[in-house]
Amino acid sequence: MITGKNYVGSKLKAAGEKTFKTYNPQLDIENPWVFTEATQGEIEEAVTLAHQAFGTYKNCSGLEKANFLNAIADEVLALGDNLLVRYCSESGFPMGRAEGERGRMVGQLRSFAQMLAEGSWVQAAIDTAIPERVPAPKEDLRKMLVPLGPVVVFGSSNFPFAFSTAGGDTASALAAGCPVIVKSHSMHVGTGEMVASAILKAAQKTNMPEGVFSNLVGGGTTLGTSLVKHPLVKAVGFTGSIRAGRALFDLAAQRPEPIPVFAEMGSVNPVVFLPKALAMNSQKWATAYAGSITLGAGQFCTNPGLLIGIKGAELNKFAEELAKAIEKIEPFCMLHPSMKNSFEEGTATMMAQKGVSKIAEYQGGAPANYGVQKILTVDGKTFLENKTLSHEVFGPFSILVQCDDQEQLLKIINQLDGQLTGTIIGELNELKQYNKLIAAMQNRVGRLIFNGVPTGVEVCPAMIHGGPYPASSDSRFTAVGIHAVNRWVRPFSYQNWPNELLPAELQNENPLQILRTLNNIQTKSQVK
Repeated sequence: MITGKNYVGSKLKAAGEKTFKTYNPQLDIENPWVFTEATQGEIEEAVTLAHQAFGTYKNCSGLEKANFLNAIADEVLALGDNLLVRYCSESGFPMGRAEGERGRMVGQLRSFAQMLAEGSWVQAAIDTAIPERVPAPKEDLRKMLVPLGPVVVFGSSNFPFAFSTAGGDTASALAAGCPVIVKSHSMHVGTGEMVASAILKAAQKTNMPEGVFSNLVGGGTTLGTSLVKHPLVKAVGFTGSIRAGRALFDLAAQRPEPIPVFAEMGSVNPVVFLPKALAMNSQKWATAYAGSITLGAGQFCTNPGLLIGIKGAELNKFAEELAKAIEKIEPFCMLHPSMKNSFEEGTATMMAQKGVSKIAEYQGGAPANYGVQKILTVDGKTFLENKTLSHEVFGPFSILVQCDDQEQLLKIINQLDGQLTGTIIGELNELKQYNKLIAAMQNRVGRLIFNGVPTGVEVCPAMIHGGPYPASSDSRFTAVGIHAVNRWVRPFSYQNWPNELLPAELQNENPLQILRTLNNIQTKSQVK
């Protein structure tokens, strides 16, 4: 089922000479399939097809696009266990993780389909004319969201399903009416090819235009650079490192026509432990955070990489209990030898910083490519003086910062870069004493958690998966939930337009029966 070729529209092509293989980190061997990198000609053809498809696809009804997304979900499920086996062989994740993430991918597709079928997501607004108004008449104005154009999606390393070929970026862009070209992540292109085949089968079954989806592979930076620079590409979705995300952002900004790059990048997800909470439930929180730090070998963008508390007997006890809990957990396989190497380099860099000491590390043996978890500690003054200590180490790692007092803790939060999440562990009665802390956290994160762990991102409309830079390149948007569609659209107004020539969403009769803002009132009523 793996050809190693590129899907340029619905056609499989492999004209290039550069090839590569993926890696099985569990077995510590290369996988057998050979993949051919996309040529410049294939890139050009894929983007041109997407541009041509946009003229048709943007005018597909909500129900037509909903049927397409539901068909993708059906075809993904029809691939059965073969897809899960491929996922595991290219990621090192266990079968349970594969099943869970496939469920999330399918769930995302169906949630966008449901949104499209209902239809109100376009935010239709109608302000009817008042020709007799003085001193100047009021024109008839009608506004709705319209798609941007072809979108390039970069698959992420740590979510081969949920943030890759048919993941949230692709699903939301297709929902918006934008054709998608996926740059498949080089670590799991076999998995990506199988999912791409399901998308294209669904496109054919639902009569979507040729070029509505393409899947290209490449091991270096050439493919991604060429796609972002192409003048027919109108937006980019990316999940990965700050370095790579910022490079794409800068590249897009330097184009003659700059385009938006919606990049989810680094985050250490600070967790503040208040004294009373530790005094009452120290063991509980130590166990919970040992599990959160090591979950999936720490390869989550919401991994709690920074723990913060105020010096005292409560924090000392928590540190001891966290160390014991961490050392009992068996290490997990990381995604690739390169990930393992980066993790070891990152932890070594942290250990080499002045004033840093180790409080916990798994002591047993671990197979190749397994991340051995570590917890370091440092005092608040040293942390504030050394920016390196606030950098992300991708893997099962966290650093405990011990502050002198509440003032120093607040200063640390205020000096942090933007984050996806922030967490406060506390008792309700003591939380009222930390209003400045809550305000500071809100200013630095996209999601603020009370008495929980940041790992685990619920896919629902109320979820924000984004945050101030560099957590994401634009904190106004989320990468998770149906509101992720807003990244791929722009507002557009019609003035004094004939009713019969308007989109159905804006016509007087409201034939789709969607919720609209009519003369400042939310209603499903017709325009009279």
